[in-house]
Amino acid sequence: MRIIAGTARGTQLFAPRGMDTRPTTDKVKESLFNMLQGEVEEASVLDLFSGSGGLGLECLSRGAECAVLVDQSREAIGCIRRNVDKLRFGDRSTVLAMDWQKAAGQLAAQGRQFDLVFLDPPYRMDDLRDMCDLLAAKGLLAEEALVVWERKSGSDKQLSARFSLIKQREYGETEICFYRYSLEEKA
Repeated sequence: MRIIAGTARGTQLFAPRGMDTRPTTDKVKESLFNMLQGEVEEASVLDLFSGSGGLGLECLSRGAECAVLVDQSREAIGCIRRNVDKLRFGDRSTVLAMDWQKAAGQLAAQGRQFDLVFLDPPYRMDDLRDMCDLLAAKGLLAEEALVVWERKSGSDKQLSARFSLIKQREYGETEICFYRYSLEEKA
């Protein structure tokens, strides 16, 4: 697993061992970032269920303004911190060792808002409607924020009316869905 483009291109990343995390493969990551062109540069990024931090760190390498990397696994947090140090992205990244709900509350209390959000939860969490609605209710999503949800193929794709599915791609058992957030509910 490595950074595939930008200022840190080619840098190998540390990844947690075992089956608790599912690092995004280089092939899927390359395809994902090809579809994200124009969304990353100068974006404020939230990477929930960050694992190794690979997606958020890829964004920083490609010119994102800042990234918040969240995971509750101690091993994952150790890898994320090692990767942040290795890439020298400490000035533009925040690492939160906590579950997503606690992180959402803390970030909302700080008045943070994000242009790009990555959701790559364990596959057993196949319904993220409540999670996305909570992120919106806490004001964490900027108008027109892009939410990228990586999940097991065949999962239910419906979010609330404020999230419009704009793109989806399947890669074997992995599916990536892109949702555009709007402050106003779409009819």
